[in-house]
Amino acid sequence: MKKDFPIFKRKINGKNLVYLDSGATSQKPAIVINAEKEFYENHNANINRGIHTLGDEATRMYEDTRKKVAKFINSNFKEVIFTRNATESINLVARSFLKPILKENDLILLTEMEHHANLIPWQIIAKESKAKIEYVPIDEEGLLDLDKAKKLLSKKPKIFAFTHVSNVLGTINPVKELIKIAHSYNVPVLIDGAQSVPHFKTDVKELDCDFLVFSAHKMLGPTGVGILFGKKELLEKMEVFMGGGDMIKEAYYNGFIPDEIPNKFEAGTPNIAGVVAFGKAIEYLENLEMKNVEKNDKELINYALKKLSKIKNIEIYGPKDSKLRSSLIAFNCYTNDNVLIHPHDLATILDENGIAIRAGHHCCMPLHEKLNLTATSRISFYVYTTKEDIDVFIKCLEEVNKIFNKEIEVISK
Repeated sequence: MKKDFPIFKRKINGKNLVYLDSGATSQKPAIVINAEKEFYENHNANINRGIHTLGDEATRMYEDTRKKVAKFINSNFKEVIFTRNATESINLVARSFLKPILKENDLILLTEMEHHANLIPWQIIAKESKAKIEYVPIDEEGLLDLDKAKKLLSKKPKIFAFTHVSNVLGTINPVKELIKIAHSYNVPVLIDGAQSVPHFKTDVKELDCDFLVFSAHKMLGPTGVGILFGKKELLEKMEVFMGGGDMIKEAYYNGFIPDEIPNKFEAGTPNIAGVVAFGKAIEYLENLEMKNVEKNDKELINYALKKLSKIKNIEIYGPKDSKLRSSLIAFNCYTNDNVLIHPHDLATILDENGIAIRAGHHCCMPLHEKLNLTATSRISFYVYTTKEDIDVFIKCLEEVNKIFNKEIEVISK
């Protein structure tokens, strides 16, 4: 598998690269990199504009990826909107769907485990409209309180937006059950699928979600490409998000008529080459089959959890049952005297050994505050991760543990 990814030929500080930060962004296979290069070399033109060969080719290639995305999540291709990232997709829904109907004292429902991308956009429009936000709480294991969720949904919030998989805890939320409860109160649902769509099969018709957002860069694709799925009847009623070229049917000095979906929400020149290359990323994942991607994730998670549990002074956050956890683990290391080995220090030492992990609050400051943590270390896996990568990481982690405990002993003497 690694042979498909050129970056793994690199040496980091003279060591083989062990990349355990796929939750932040995935690495890209050669077919994706080459697809972007090939587009610029042979097909570069703007879409939906020029009546010439290059323009026709570029438009067709761009729209082919839209159809691939639609098939991947089991939707109509007109329900797939390309944005810059999942964050922009959420802002689009907040502005175009919710803001026009939001009134003073209306309720927006989120959860305590949300990424800033699924927190700040709602806070902004809540402030503008004098609306309120409430949060479904989590328990000590990082699982949502479903009884509390039901009570909050009975208040009939204007939207319920929550993550499918926590980017800190790894928790896989019971999305289908939550959507069913929300819809029983006629509450529309937005799912943040940034950490789920890349890792297991996501079927929007089966879930019956109203909106789903995710990003290409976390699933082998380029940066700068986000996806918004929205039910057709909702997208058609929504107001435009941005104005400009390619999103209008007719324009006049005193107004305009917006185009039909999906063009309605794709103003200006998009990341055409990135979208085209993303089509190759989808093909790569489909060739692997998502059931195999998920199976590989589970094997790696179980293997890593087992290895980590044997190291003393390690605290792991999130569900204990690996069946309830996706492909990432947040943890902290402590000395024998219960002094935190700061995640930034740990990440620096690991980097010296060619190992890339994430350290910090992972764009989840409120969640870390709730857990009474300033920061955590996080390892995250994807299709190119191997058990050997985890072994290298564990061995280095054990050495770090020894080094810091020796330093503590010297200082205490």
